[in-house]
Order: sequence, then structure tokens, then C-alpha cells
Amino acid sequence: MRAVRNGVQPADTSLDTNDQSTPIGAAAAAAVEALTMERRRPFPRPTRQRIATVANQKGGVGKTTTTVNLATALAMHGCRVLCIDLDPQGNASTALGVDHRSGVPSIYEVLLGDRPLEEVVVRSSEAEGLYCAPATIDLAGAEIELVSVVARETRLRRAIAGLRQEVDYILVDCPPSLGLLTVNALVAAKELLIPIQCEYYALEGLGQLLRNVELVQAHLNPELRLSTIILTMYDSRTRLADQVVHEVKEHFGDRVLGTTIPRNVRIAEAPSYGRSVLTYDPASRGSLSYLAAARELAERGFEPNGVGV
Repeated sequence: MRAVRNGVQPADTSLDTNDQSTPIGAAAAAAVEALTMERRRPFPRPTRQRIATVANQKGGVGKTTTTVNLATALAMHGCRVLCIDLDPQGNASTALGVDHRSGVPSIYEVLLGDRPLEEVVVRSSEAEGLYCAPATIDLAGAEIELVSVVARETRLRRAIAGLRQEVDYILVDCPPSLGLLTVNALVAAKELLIPIQCEYYALEGLGQLLRNVELVQAHLNPELRLSTIILTMYDSRTRLADQVVHEVKEHFGDRVLGTTIPRNVRIAEAPSYGRSVLTYDPASRGSLSYLAAARELAERGFEPNGVGV
């Protein structure tokens, strides 16, 4: 309530952006309508199933965050998506609101117990058509246990090949290492998606990952291609971030998504609530950025017969 002095009520100088009769109000209404239309517009579905591994042995670059939010955005816009959590920490399972306590049927039993993949897949509450194969702490010992297993590098590929459930996308979240779990993910996939943070040492260790990719291509999976680079943790206030963006685009060319993911507190908060940022705060910069990145990924498509890493 506005104060009244000497019987005179002060003029209302507040800005009513809901009033479409003003230029600002009309512009705000148009922006909201455009954003609503963009959110509702379905993504093109791929003509064939796309299997993408999200990997970078460097920790803290946004692998899990990227996997979860791209999967959620794709599912929200008409695609059927399976997220496979291959990280023993189970952070992707947490962010998708999926139970991953020890003893829960998980990807561990698929890799080491020959359990069919569809028996461990559960639906995520984040979006219609979004599913998750969770990881439990049991997966922590899988690197050692897989060493003595026959065809140890192809366990995940065989499991996916036997999946009867029809999905448009399979996104595999990897641990921050280049061990047998990551090798399984690379052997199972057609595409490699690498998140790179816009910070110092961004490209450190990437050469080793790409050398491993070349070895996998040569000996285990000739169809694997580096299809996508996504830049994360971008801070427009720093010159360094722009330098990293420039270097990465110069090196990887059109494989780098045009959308960069900003540093955003909502992105960091969402997993603690068992949510993706798209459902935790749909209007946040982080949510809108991942939505744009997912649309770009879907509209680009993927040509598996490309050459090179």
C-alpha cells in the first residue's frame, strides 16, 4: 500500500510489464510468447537410434550435468531417451530422481551378471519418455572385476544390442577416467560428446582421450566418431572464457555447438533436489541454454559415416 501524505496520494511510478498497451509491456509479452512457443515446439526425431557417450577424463567439466539436462530436454520435446549411468558415484541417477541405493537393480548387474538391460531401466519423473539405467556403489569395483571377463570391452554394446525397448537416444554418462567403464561406453556408442569447460587447462588431457578414441576406432568400434563438443561453465565477464571458446572452435570447427552453457547457480542447485535444471528452474539461464543446446543437437543430426576422430 502506498503512503498518503497531507491527503495527497503519490503518483504510481511502478512499471507494469503486464500492460501490453505500453511498448515495454508489449515487448515483454512477445518475448514470453516466443519462449513458450520455443519450449513447446517438438524436436526432430532421428531417423535411426543415436547412441552417444559423454566423456572427458578431466573431472568437474559438466559431464553428468550435460548428460542429464540434454536427456531431459530431448525427452520433454517428443523424443524417447535412455540415460545410462556408468559412473559409480551415481550422480546422473540422483539428478534424474532415480533410486540407486546398493542392492537396487543397476547397470552393474548388466555388465557383470548378464542381466538384460531392460530389467534395470526405470522411468524418470523428470519427463515423459525419459528412462534411466542407474548406477550403484557396486559399480566401483567393476573396473577390477571386468579385467578377467571374456569380451570385457563389449559388455555394454551387447547389452544395448539386446534392448527391446525402442528409444531415439541413448546417452551414456562416464566416470572421470579412461578405464574399462569408459572403454565400454566408447565401444557401445556411435557418437562421442565431449564437454569442455571454459577455464584454464580446458584442453589438458584431451589429447589422451582422443588417442584412446583412435585406439577404440582401430580395434573395437570403427563407427565411433567425435560428433559434438559442448562448452560449459562459460563466464562472459572473463577474457579467458572467450579465449577458450575461440581456441576450441578453431581446433574442432563445426563440431562445437553454437550454444555455450553459462556458469549458473541453478544448474548447480538442481541435482541436490533430484531434478534437472529444466524442471528445477525452467526460466533460468542454465535451463534455457541446455534447451537450446539440445535443440541444436537434435537438428544437426548425425552422419555415422564421417571420417576422422
